[in-house]
Amino acid sequence: MSTEDAEGKRRWRAPADARAPEGGRTMGQRQTVKKKKLSKSSREWVDRQLNDPYVRRAIEAGYRARAAYKLKEIDEKFGLLKRGSRVIDLGCAPGGWLQVAVEKGAARIAGVDLLPVDPMQDATVFLGDVEEPGMGDRLVAAIGGEPTIVLSDMAADTTGHKQTDHIRTVHLAEVAARFAVANLARNGVFVAKVFQGGAQGELLAILKDNFGEVRHWKPPASRSESPETFVIATGFKGR
Repeated sequence: MSTEDAEGKRRWRAPADARAPEGGRTMGQRQTVKKKKLSKSSREWVDRQLNDPYVRRAIEAGYRARAAYKLKEIDEKFGLLKRGSRVIDLGCAPGGWLQVAVEKGAARIAGVDLLPVDPMQDATVFLGDVEEPGMGDRLVAAIGGEPTIVLSDMAADTTGHKQTDHIRTVHLAEVAARFAVANLARNGVFVAKVFQGGAQGELLAILKDNFGEVRHWKPPASRSESPETFVIATGFKGR
């Protein structure tokens, strides 16, 4: 299980020995999980899910992932999602951020992920890699023009080696930033997951060169033990 698994954005799945039967749910499913049969790490994962108030809130609200609350809190603080926005979500599985964009009144929404995403009304989702040839054009065409907001909650599967994990996640943030610079409408917004330490090096240079303001924030829905934080870049200067 990776850090990203635990945070619940792209791979909100229990460890293999903690999963419910095919077709069942894993979130809060105490009655089907016999903890004495689980490994220590799996028991810890189950306990954390069962005791996490954001997991319970997500289930009650019908969100596909607790990560929906990260975007909701970012939007409440910075006021990014406007009615009529055109939104592209990179690394959108299982769809929690797409749901928030729909809820906020975005006019056109598209997402892409390497993992399958259940169909969603009012959003177009592609199965694939954002870096594959033609994917950027397909995403932009799906929303009918340049996006006003590009979102990225992408993170690489963790290896357990902090420096390696940081480098891999920063690389994905750079991929997302280059996508944003290549496609955003003028004055557009970019939001991406980064690890503690925030945007730095080449990523920070890309953002400062192309956006009017670059800020960092860790929303309350992001677990305190998670190394993630988010970079919010506003006022895209245009190409």
